[in-house]
Amino acid sequence: MNLKPLSDHVIVKAITKEEITKSGIVLPDTVDKERPESGEVLAVGQGKMLDNGSRSEMAVKVGDKVMFKKYSPDEIKVDGQELLVISESDIIAVLE
Repeated sequence: MNLKPLSDHVIVKAITKEEITKSGIVLPDTVDKERPESGEVLAVGQGKMLDNGSRSEMAVKVGDKVMFKKYSPDEIKVDGQELLVISESDIIAVLE
């Protein structure tokens, strides 16, 4: 399925963090089930509609790795894959 977000919304796939103990045991991020704070942008909207009728330019693009506010995203499931929907204003930074 192809998603096309509206307005200033961004579709993000969370980046999972796996930890490895000193003995080599892999602990997936589901152990403590913390909400994600970073991810990869899969789709972006057209931009927020301004009062003058034009659209603001989006600061992120598909493929960007971003950090966002921990409790801001809405979780959705598409084709069995868990994705996040975030407003552009809730994105804190682009990771380089």
